[in-house]
Amino acid sequence: MADIVVVGSINLDLILRCARIPNPGETLHAHSRSLAPGGKGANQAVATARLGARVAMVGAVGDDPFAAPALALLDSVAGRG
Repeated sequence: MADIVVVGSINLDLILRCARIPNPGETLHAHSRSLAPGGKGANQAVATARLGARVAMVGAVGDDPFAAPALALLDSVAGRG
């Protein structure tokens, strides 16, 4: 049984690096991109588990190509990855 239950978002952050912040209405080309698991709920669940609590996470994840990477960090903290 979990000590803490987190209800919140689970998503994959798409990070685009540009030379500068665009002005309103302006389009810039990114010079690099990366993906990182995230979501406020997922981040709270991971942080709490790393502090030693038993955590249950309640959230919705789609079945698109981003679902598995979004869940990978949660699985690794839970000992399933």
